[in-house]
Amino acid sequence: MAVFPPRRPFARRAVSGQNVSPAVSWQSGPRGTQSYVLVMLDPDVPQDLSRYNKPGVTIAAESPRQIFPHWLLADVPASVTALAEGVEARGVVKGNLPLARTAYGRRGQSGYAGFMAGNPEMAGDWGGYAGPCPPLNDLRRHVYRVRAYALDVPSLSLPERFSWADLEPALRGHILAEGEASAAYSLNPAVK
Repeated sequence: MAVFPPRRPFARRAVSGQNVSPAVSWQSGPRGTQSYVLVMLDPDVPQDLSRYNKPGVTIAAESPRQIFPHWLLADVPASVTALAEGVEARGVVKGNLPLARTAYGRRGQSGYAGFMAGNPEMAGDWGGYAGPCPPLNDLRRHVYRVRAYALDVPSLSLPERFSWADLEPALRGHILAEGEASAAYSLNPAVK
């Protein structure tokens, strides 16, 4: 199963303030596919977020890292194998999109929910697509991975408000096929 990358680099559109979800498509899963899960993850986010964009501080490339979810969409119907550009985000708004079931899947909570929790102007559920914004002071290039999973169940057992910590273990034992597209990106001019 292959995931087809966006027509344009999706990372650049996020940081510009546009925060437009990319068009993404994937091949139909194998026989027995009853649903899909679509995720976009950044495994290169520093564990110590207190150093994020802090003046005079550099985040070393070898600093400990964590997985940061930018987009979680579960229970995608087996009939859906593509999402149009902008369907999951068009701009930066407080709390992004609500955690809700849509015609094309069920939104999970991105990592921005925790990251923005202390900012009253931006706090909220942070469902839907929330684009890349790597730290300006990070010496590691971030590799954003858009992954589609074909599943053998029509719906996963997930809490009403789910995060990557809930979704990742729920996938186990249900994946029939998976595919990925990725893009590398940095805001730090020192990173090649």
